[in-house]
Amino acid sequence: MSIRRLYPEQPVSFAFTPENLAWAKKEIAKYPEGKQASAVIALLWRAHEQEGWCTEPAIRYVADMLGMAHIRVLEIATFYTMFQLAPVGKTAHLWVCGTTPCMLRGSEALKDVCKREIAPNPHELSPDGQFSWEEVECLGCCANAPVVQIGKDTYEDLDPELLEKLLYGLKKGKPPKPGSQIGRQGSAPVGGPTTLTSVPKKDAMV
Repeated sequence: MSIRRLYPEQPVSFAFTPENLAWAKKEIAKYPEGKQASAVIALLWRAHEQEGWCTEPAIRYVADMLGMAHIRVLEIATFYTMFQLAPVGKTAHLWVCGTTPCMLRGSEALKDVCKREIAPNPHELSPDGQFSWEEVECLGCCANAPVVQIGKDTYEDLDPELLEKLLYGLKKGKPPKPGSQIGRQGSAPVGGPTTLTSVPKKDAMV
């Protein structure tokens, strides 16, 4: 894994919104006295969701809230790649799965779309600052490869044309429904059911 460093341009400060602060206090209260540091990933992720990326002031804020050394929280933020250490697209940051099943089913072509439509390199913002992308490891939807994840939603069974349609929908504020983009239910066979295609008669079941 390459060395991950904080983005050189940082905001001046960070603070949880009142709603997120109340949530954080409840999260910390789940742990016994002296074990509050166990909430660090949860709080760091909530800060990440609030800002869109993991800022240096947010790292210090979470560390102070949990009574941890700043370096300890920095170690966590730089170790786990789910924490974005630089600004991402305001509309969407795309995780493009590049693991074997997705690669065999066309993820390289999806990356080409991202390079053309968003930015030439991963973690770079599009010219309008609305989109960014990166290649990631398995997203857990191998049967529906290739897959792109945006936020908490996965878009499956993609091809270049469908990914372009997805990006267009996001730009217009009308993204397609998450899940399979070719209409199949769950991970059912692409061509339809292949087993239990008929219900046996009651007499045959005796």
